[in-house]
Amino acid sequence: MHATYLLINLLSAIVPFLFSFYPAIRFDKQFRTFFIGNFLAAVCFIAWDVIFTSLNIWGFNHRYTLGFNLFNLPGEEVLFFICIPFACVFTYHCFNTFYNITWPVWLVKTIVVALAVVLLTIGLVQHNKAYTAVSFISTGILLLALLFVFKVKWLPGFLTIYPLLLVPFFIVNGILTGTGLQQPVVWYNNAENTGIRVLTIPVEDFIYAMELLLLNLFFFEKLKSISVKQSQVA
Repeated sequence: MHATYLLINLLSAIVPFLFSFYPAIRFDKQFRTFFIGNFLAAVCFIAWDVIFTSLNIWGFNHRYTLGFNLFNLPGEEVLFFICIPFACVFTYHCFNTFYNITWPVWLVKTIVVALAVVLLTIGLVQHNKAYTAVSFISTGILLLALLFVFKVKWLPGFLTIYPLLLVPFFIVNGILTGTGLQQPVVWYNNAENTGIRVLTIPVEDFIYAMELLLLNLFFFEKLKSISVKQSQVA
């Protein structure tokens, strides 16, 4: 069905969107902050996507798209970088609203540094596989930058919600990579990745999703703090 990819995007975002107006949540008050930050993050990922698509590192099955292209990508792929981060940042906002998420500083540093080292090591070892190398190395660098350069305070929130978001991730990415379908919506050139899959999902997708969430949270929190400072001055 040509509307498959569009429906996956819309169904991923519709419930978070509707609950954004719930009085105890009011994520709608953060829409401006989210969408500006999301635009900045999406530009980075769309550029990455355009390059990898042109190099046939991955591609799209037009059996499941409507045929509208933007930057040589299906329109649904561009929409993916809005709908999925929206649902993820909404989840992050809800957890911060209802729970006081605190982790010991030493534990956050240990996990982030260990994860970054593992990602960088694998990325360098697999330097001849474009998807593996780029996703692992860039995510490792981003983690270290967030911890030591930007010194962000929201990493406990990220470490809390990322494992939880893997549940809907398995559903969405599972369908996109072929679970339950005759053919995958998104195909991968296995010469450019490790070939390791969890069900139908390349292991690199887990790191790609992590980086997408991290970058959206970075811009979201940065813009939110700027907005708070401006309101205090006013």
